[in-house]
Amino acid sequence: MVPAGSDVLATTSGTPEGPPQRRWRDRRVIAMSVWVALALLGLLTVGLPTDPLFAFVWMWSGVIAWNIHRPWRSHLRFVRDWAPILLLLIGYNLSRGLADNGVTPHVTELITADLWLTGWFTGDVVLTVWLQERFYTPDAVQWWDVVASWVYFSHFVAALAIAVVLYLRSRPLWRSFMTRWIFLSMAGLVTYFLYPAAPPWWAAEYGYLEPVDRISTRGWGAIGLEAAGNVLNVGQAASNPIAAMPSLHTAFALFVVAFFFPRVRGRWIPVLLLYPLAMTFTLVYSAEHYIIDVLVGWLYVGLTFLVVGVAERWWARYQRLTRARAADGGEEHASDGPTGSDGPVDSDGDDGSHTLVGTKGDGIQTARYP
Repeated sequence: MVPAGSDVLATTSGTPEGPPQRRWRDRRVIAMSVWVALALLGLLTVGLPTDPLFAFVWMWSGVIAWNIHRPWRSHLRFVRDWAPILLLLIGYNLSRGLADNGVTPHVTELITADLWLTGWFTGDVVLTVWLQERFYTPDAVQWWDVVASWVYFSHFVAALAIAVVLYLRSRPLWRSFMTRWIFLSMAGLVTYFLYPAAPPWWAAEYGYLEPVDRISTRGWGAIGLEAAGNVLNVGQAASNPIAAMPSLHTAFALFVVAFFFPRVRGRWIPVLLLYPLAMTFTLVYSAEHYIIDVLVGWLYVGLTFLVVGVAERWWARYQRLTRARAADGGEEHASDGPTGSDGPVDSDGDDGSHTLVGTKGDGIQTARYP
């Protein structure tokens, strides 16, 4: 078991028995090279692995390549352990699209909240409008547009990639990570049903906001990766357009770094926080979210760590009490058994046979039978 504050992840993969280390390392290098080549080919032809099933195949094949020396039952165990998560992600995507089933989204209150938060700085305009007026050029893709597209895409793979590494290195940390990630996802999904909210691009499209463009994927074309955004563009078209509150993009970005805060040196925390800050800029600039969506997403991360942490401590305490009661009950049952009796005692052997233990005077007589 790995302590929660440990800086070192316990290794569960281990060194394979049998072939020399050089041999299996050579096989790993070859397998990973093939995997990287196929991943790049898929990126250029199919698109980014943002679909849950596509992402699962991408992860599983990577694990197989990394652990190429392991038997197939080990690789099938990965499918067994991740199948519930895959089904949950597919169900999450499908149900999220149902949250906009004919409902009227919240629009004006989000604009009002953003003006209250940032209007003093932007001159009483929404921050998205202010950013696009200064940094967005419709006829030219800038370098920060490319960076923004990569940051936006990272939302779909960062948490899963970290989860795969934890799965290979430390199953206790993997379970802890996935429990919090699933709780955070479900909390966001419930909110989408209870409080459907429109993003800035939707508000602009329907006249609630000054004109802004949805530009989260425009950077791919500038570097010759037009096909890279195919799956992502299809997913955006099919997803719920009024699921802006909270922003799970920024929530996930903060979550994947905050999970490691107790496990890294304090000087690295500001560096890790650059990722959620970059995601915040990307989402607000590209008209995907308001600042209020981001802040609520961060609040959900804090509540996730609080609620799941309390639940884990309660469960650990409950298990300790259950084991203690079971141990006390066993001792009590043993003390009530026949001691000092002249009659025989029937006990089970390790091989499934029985032993009759009886007393006769000061001696002990035993007899075994099947």
